[in-house]
Amino acid sequence: MRVKRLFVFLGGLLFGFGLAASGMTKPEIVLSFLQLKDLGLLLVIGGAALVTGLTINLIPKVMKEPITGGKFKRRERILNKRTIIGAIIFGIGWGVSGQCPGSAVASIGIGNVPILIGIVSMFIGAYVMGRFFS
Repeated sequence: MRVKRLFVFLGGLLFGFGLAASGMTKPEIVLSFLQLKDLGLLLVIGGAALVTGLTINLIPKVMKEPITGGKFKRRERILNKRTIIGAIIFGIGWGVSGQCPGSAVASIGIGNVPILIGIVSMFIGAYVMGRFFS
């Protein structure tokens, strides 16, 4: 269990540093990207997609089981009306605020304290969804 927590911590730390280094922790940069004024984040998104794609497809061929235990298995994707509505709500929130959950939390690490308003709003939205729509 300690090894798993260590890997989760190190992965989160690496993810946060990557977000901060790329500028994704600054809502004004994200909003500029979403307005198609600064497309520099395309490199970040493309790099992340490439690394994820390679990892998901190659690691199970090289290793018998994950380092943290368990089994490698295919993820079943469910695309339905609720998923599409959730994606639309997420996209609107991202477009209005310039933050998604990962970059919002990483923003705190660079001292962006006002971002807490957005994080609290995300928690309220998740609570309402879980409480009334699940």
